[in-house]
Amino acid sequence: MSPAKAYRQVINEMNSLPENTRLTYDYCNRFSGILCVDGKYVKVKGYKKKIPFIYGIDYLTHDIPVGMLVPSENEQAFLKYFKLLKILNYSLQIVICDDTSPLKSGLKHIYSKARIQMCHTHYLENIRQNLNIRTDEKYHHFFNSLIKHVFRDPKNKKEREKGLHHVYTKHVKNNEILQYILIDIAKKQHQLFAYEQVNHCPRTNNIIESYNSHLNGRLKTIKGFQSFHSAERWLNAWMIRRRTKSFTDCNTKFKYLNRRTSLEMSIKKQAKWPDIHGVQAPNMKR
Repeated sequence: MSPAKAYRQVINEMNSLPENTRLTYDYCNRFSGILCVDGKYVKVKGYKKKIPFIYGIDYLTHDIPVGMLVPSENEQAFLKYFKLLKILNYSLQIVICDDTSPLKSGLKHIYSKARIQMCHTHYLENIRQNLNIRTDEKYHHFFNSLIKHVFRDPKNKKEREKGLHHVYTKHVKNNEILQYILIDIAKKQHQLFAYEQVNHCPRTNNIIESYNSHLNGRLKTIKGFQSFHSAERWLNAWMIRRRTKSFTDCNTKFKYLNRRTSLEMSIKKQAKWPDIHGVQAPNMKR
C-alpha cells in the first residue's frame, strides 16, 4: 500500500469513529464524579502558539467523558467544558486540578456546589521552585517540615493547623517569604485539602499526568496538525482508543481495572456495546 493510500484509509477510519462526547451521552452514566482535569498543548497550523486540549479523567473508572480542543485556556473554554459535562448529566463532586483561575471561575458558574482539590504535586513544586530547593540548601528543613507536618501526616484540620504552627515556630520566625507561603496555605486550605470531604478523592493529578505522557509520546511523532479540524479528529480518535483499550498495568487499588476498558466501567447497565470501527465488544460482567 502506498503512503498516500494508507493515509487516506486512516483518515476514513478516524472519520467513521463516533464523536467522543456523543459516545458518552448515548452510552455512559456510571461515573464516580471525581474528575481529574488538565490541558495538553498541541501545535496547530495557523496559531502562533500551541493551543490547549482540555480533558478530564473520571478517577475511579479512568474514563474520559469529555475532551475538547480550544483556541486558548480561558474562562470561556472552561465554561464550555463544564457545560458539556452538565449536558451529559455528569454528577460532578470534585475537580482535581492545578491552581487555574479560569477553571475555577468556569466551574463555579456551572457546578456551583462542586469542590476543588488543588494538586499537591504542582502546588509543592511551585514552592520548591520559588525557594530554589534543588540548588540551594537554605530552606531544605523548612520544606521537608512543611511536607511532613502539613501535607502528609495530618488526618484532619485540627492536626494540620497544629502542623502549620509547628512549622512557623521552628522555621519561619521573621522570614517574610516563608510567612507568605504559610499564609497562602492557610487561605487555600479548603481547596488544598478538599479530598478529606470526598471518599476516594486523590490529592494529586498524577493519573492525568500519566495520560499526558502517553499523549505527548504520540504527538512527538506527529509534530503538528495542518488544521484545527484535523487536530480535533486525531484527538477524538486518541480518546476513543484510550477508552476502548484494556488496562494491563494497574496496581494497588486499581487492580480491578486490569483486563477491562474504561468505557466498560462507565457504560450504562444493560446497554448494548457501541459500534466502533476496529473495536470488539468485550465480555462484560455486570
